Amino acid sequence: MNIPSHNELQKIMRLLRSIVFPDYYPSRDFADQILRGLLYSQLSTVMCRSCNGQTQADGESVQQQAISRTADAFVAALPELKRLLMTDVEAALHNDPAVTNAAEVILCYPFITAMLHHRAAHCLLQLGVPLLPRMLSEMAHSETGIDIHPAATIGEFFCIDHGTGVVIGATAIIGNHVMLYQGVTLGARNFTYDAEGRPIDLPRHPILEDHVTVYSNTSILGRVTIGHDTIIGGNVWLTQDVPPYSRILQQKAVQSPFFSDGAGI
Repeated sequence: MNIPSHNELQKIMRLLRSIVFPDYYPSRDFADQILRGLLYSQLSTVMCRSCNGQTQADGESVQQQAISRTADAFVAALPELKRLLMTDVEAALHNDPAVTNAAEVILCYPFITAMLHHRAAHCLLQLGVPLLPRMLSEMAHSETGIDIHPAATIGEFFCIDHGTGVVIGATAIIGNHVMLYQGVTLGARNFTYDAEGRPIDLPRHPILEDHVTVYSNTSILGRVTIGHDTIIGGNVWLTQDVPPYSRILQQKAVQSPFFSDGAGI
């Protein structure tokens, strides 16, 4: 059985980085064409093999045509991917007074690496590609300490300062101009199980509306909504909705009963 290659995926991400940030990383001529070829090869290892040998008039299999369309769609999405990443760079420039210029953000900030991987992985997931998106996200997780599930939806002008220990779950939705600090968790509070005892993939992670800031080591759990223009302080444990324009500080310790059967905290 063919399996994806980590080495080839790393080549894809290096090429993608040179396409998105050509002024800061060495680029090659026709880099998008090289990227397409590498991507086609890796897509071939994971996409559906159930076409039963059907071929089109030109002799290309149904599977090969599907892979070609997916590779072409990803390449066509590169301008939008670049635009989104440049908004993330701008967000860092706006939110961090320690930054001197865009080069410092692009070359030094781990969250840019994490977002390059995430925005690529999210695009592939939306195109119906299995496995590769998760591999890309875990590559960034290993390198940066930032764990973003490829299914998470993240808007424009997103920034993570410092970054280490940030966790963003699969069904999280993050609006525009959102700022997170190190150690923030956007996680699930509990799970719903089917009749056979397996967890069901339902919306279970937070929604952060526009212009939300979450400070370090805060955990926001469950399908809760944090209203726009809200600031959540550090070391907060939050499991309920918060209205817009709120200011949430650390709470006193509260004793809670034990939980079981996936009921959560």
